Amino acid sequence: MSDVDILDSRYSWTRLGITLAIAVIGNVGMWAIIVIMPAVQAEFGVDRADASLPYTLTMIGFAIGNMVLGRAVDRFGAMASVIVATLILTLGFGLAAVSGSIWVLSVVQFLIGLGSAVCFGPLIADISHWFFKRRGIAVAIAASGNYLSGAIWPLVLAGILEDQGWRTAYIIIGVVSLVTMVPLAVLLRRALPDGAEATAEAAAALKRRSVPFGSNTLVWLLGLAGIGCCVAMSMPQVHIVAYCVDLGYGPAVGAEMLSLMLLGGVVSRIISGLMSDRLGGVLTLLAGSVLQMVGLALFLPFDGLVSLYLVSALFGLAQGGIVPAYAVIVREYLPAKEAGSKVGFVMMTTILGMAIGGWMSGWIYDVTGSYVLAFINGIGWNLLNIALMVFLLMRSRTGRRPPANMVAG
Repeated sequence: MSDVDILDSRYSWTRLGITLAIAVIGNVGMWAIIVIMPAVQAEFGVDRADASLPYTLTMIGFAIGNMVLGRAVDRFGAMASVIVATLILTLGFGLAAVSGSIWVLSVVQFLIGLGSAVCFGPLIADISHWFFKRRGIAVAIAASGNYLSGAIWPLVLAGILEDQGWRTAYIIIGVVSLVTMVPLAVLLRRALPDGAEATAEAAAALKRRSVPFGSNTLVWLLGLAGIGCCVAMSMPQVHIVAYCVDLGYGPAVGAEMLSLMLLGGVVSRIISGLMSDRLGGVLTLLAGSVLQMVGLALFLPFDGLVSLYLVSALFGLAQGGIVPAYAVIVREYLPAKEAGSKVGFVMMTTILGMAIGGWMSGWIYDVTGSYVLAFINGIGWNLLNIALMVFLLMRSRTGRRPPANMVAG
């Protein structure tokens, strides 16, 4: 097999499968705190905003990890980065299991988020190098590991939480992460031949999109859009379990709705990946953002048990493909050598949006006594994201050489 033939090859798909497995396991660091939030709030006797702080610190760690570990993947490769991140993740779960206050737990959750981050943006950027014709669907599948993790782990943890408590659940997660992720990481030791990337870059340059402003401006615009869409996205994802507890349905029902939401997100990500290969990242992201806003608005008039299950599923189907589209957009506008750092930065901003939105919704609940204004707040941030994507779409060009200081890729 030549250097060029390795792209979109059988090995590329095998590597994608390994990446997906690591993502399903390691992204538990992002979701576990959501499931245990009601138990933590009850044990430490804090209000909803303070109970949301461990999640916020998790997402801050996750955000920083996406940028730092994205650079690490560019420099040291996927295998070494995943192994180091796994050790951090395991240490974090062990320390969290013995934490004695909400503040200690919050600090330790930062470590958990940092270690878990390698399973998102950094591995998405890595797998994007191994595909050319099917890059959109490959990125979508890799990103689906995050939602598959969120669909599977809450159901597993709900049973452990009920029988043995959240501390035991955390110890189990730490052990499972260590014994599974390190062997899988070793399977990613193969490096991409230089010739394959160079040939792909030459072909990509003919189709690369450009805008009449600098690459840094583009990346910051994407970052602001990422914050907007994910502040909106965080409201149902972070608070659906607590919301169901408030309505009297219990945490187990909330965990089921979260899993249903995230399973819908997996379907959405696959569909959006196929759309990205045909329509491009910007149109795909714009469509997902509009549908997400509609799904978010549906939570306002419906709070019955059956209707909440349906709205949760619809919301998942609407919003799942948004975040992976950012990685596709970066690859459409910028060269491969910047993939790890730039994808990592944009993914960091989406996660910061989740962190800000998760805390903000809890604060709004404490102030108002309900989640109504929190949903409305999410809709407002969603409109910001839509406006920025319309602006980018209107200013984009394909196949033209822009000035030297503008984005050409």
